[in-house]
Amino acid sequence: MRRRTLLASAAASAAILPGRARAANEIKIGMPMALSGPGALYGQPITKGAEMCVAEINAAGGLLGRKLILLPRDSKGNADESVRVSRELILKDNVDFIVGSFTSAESPAVSTIAKENKVLMVAPTAKTIQLTSPANLHPYIFRTASTTDIEGRTAATLMAKWDVKRVATIAPDYAYGRDIMEAFSVLLKKLKPGVEIVDQQWPKLGQADFAPFITAQMSKQPDAVFGAVFAGDFASLVKQAKPLGYFDKIGNRYIGAGETGSIEMTRSLGTDYPVGIVANTYDPVIWPDAPEVHKKFTAAIKTHLKDDYGSSWAIMGYAGVQALAAGIKKAATIDADKVSKAMIGLTFETPIGPQIIRGKDQSANRGQFWGKLVRTAAHPFPVFEKVEYTDPTPFMD
Repeated sequence: MRRRTLLASAAASAAILPGRARAANEIKIGMPMALSGPGALYGQPITKGAEMCVAEINAAGGLLGRKLILLPRDSKGNADESVRVSRELILKDNVDFIVGSFTSAESPAVSTIAKENKVLMVAPTAKTIQLTSPANLHPYIFRTASTTDIEGRTAATLMAKWDVKRVATIAPDYAYGRDIMEAFSVLLKKLKPGVEIVDQQWPKLGQADFAPFITAQMSKQPDAVFGAVFAGDFASLVKQAKPLGYFDKIGNRYIGAGETGSIEMTRSLGTDYPVGIVANTYDPVIWPDAPEVHKKFTAAIKTHLKDDYGSSWAIMGYAGVQALAAGIKKAATIDADKVSKAMIGLTFETPIGPQIIRGKDQSANRGQFWGKLVRTAAHPFPVFEKVEYTDPTPFMD
């Protein structure tokens, strides 16, 4: 349709295929997402959330009189594979838009592919500030996730309230981990000048053996730790740290970013989960003070997933499609350039309330829920003792 990289002869041949006549009544959305490997713990429910949003839109008549088609592809949480499947979605499946991919290693790479082919991309989970930094920003990339600045600075404000002087960090050694620790360290030292960062550990994404990192960190005797190890990697870290007394040694003064408070994580770890730590999530699910829009979403996603508890991550796939649909509706076309302009300053609805996509970095003002995890008689897994949504505005440049 508008793919500069397609050969004219290939386009002409495709135009006569029977499926092309139906394509005029469809809007195709490609979704590269981690559906296998450690990231699948989050990637699968993200995809399910997007599927549910698409189904709801189609049940209400679609968009611009067209049916939405979601085409998920397994990126395996790997940047090279994410690029490969994204190219395939654009060149072979002829998608109109991309909603994906999962990590901050994948999304900047896929963003380049989106730019080359003028396909508008919505990143529902990648947080690295590099994704939409001035050097990398272009008309075809938008973000509905939080950012490393928001997440790292929020954690710093929480830790600054603790009576600690020796702080350590642990995060995956790539864009997300490096960026979040930079944001955290700078603000923590500003808020608490006497604090010392005594140790920083950098396991690779997908690390199998955390023991060397754990023992090295324990040897520095920190008072508290800020961690950004996430998904299946966090589960591995916790299981290997428990017999070494890692969390006990710091009195569970651990703040976990990367949605380590998600219901997927607490259910996965069960009795192994280090209760007493402070963690975050995009959706607490069990949220007594939730607005009606969230209660409606929670009931729907439970039915869609056939799960009594639902998901903390489905909301991100759902909101990513919501933002894209709002942009298409506002533009009254699927032309990528016109949709891009429509999304600047766009207010769109989500299950936790309206959000705005800023023009400065084409990112939504998305914060997270933070709180201490505890055990209760009401649930077979840890839940938030008291959860609060943190306004991201003070932490956005």
